[in-house]
Amino acid sequence: MVAWHWISSAISLVGMLLFAVTGITLNHASQIESSPVTTTKSIELPPGLLDALNQKVENDEAENLDQQSFSQETISHRIPDEVAKWIGGQIGKPIVSRPADWSDDEIYMSMPGPGSDAWLAIDRETGSVEFEQTQRGWISYFNDLHKGRNTGPAWKWVLDLLALATLVFCITGLMLLIQHARRRKMTWPMVALGFVIPALVALLMIH
Repeated sequence: MVAWHWISSAISLVGMLLFAVTGITLNHASQIESSPVTTTKSIELPPGLLDALNQKVENDEAENLDQQSFSQETISHRIPDEVAKWIGGQIGKPIVSRPADWSDDEIYMSMPGPGSDAWLAIDRETGSVEFEQTQRGWISYFNDLHKGRNTGPAWKWVLDLLALATLVFCITGLMLLIQHARRRKMTWPMVALGFVIPALVALLMIH
């Protein structure tokens, strides 16, 4: 039991510290000032990449027509890898594998992330690319990690692992409390206070 307790403690230590601190910052988010920084960039696709972009659309449309499922409305699919890699290198942000909304004259990609928002628009006729990103600061970044907002599947697995480790830490801690409660008379009164005080506040003071 002690081994499980210290191992789960070691695994969840940094996560619990992160969630404790960001719990405070989220609770006082309206009182914490932030200064968002917005950057914009305009570039032009080389003719060869613009041709590759539009060729993909023609191929997709032909395939969808064969399946009798093509619609003239906006559709969502990936930008060709060679185009995405070139644009990503120009704007300093990877866009490979991100879905984009394709219409007759424009490709639009929303790229939100923890602590940031960004979008990309490509003019399918001229090859003009507009990029804008807004960074809301480190506090916002860690707050979004706390909430799992715009963090992707990998971080969600990390959250699940930390939650599981914390659960094991708490359960083994309870087992150790039971073992040592006879020698520490304040054990169960302290445990009861940890339950009763939040419960009373929730029942009587939250409307």
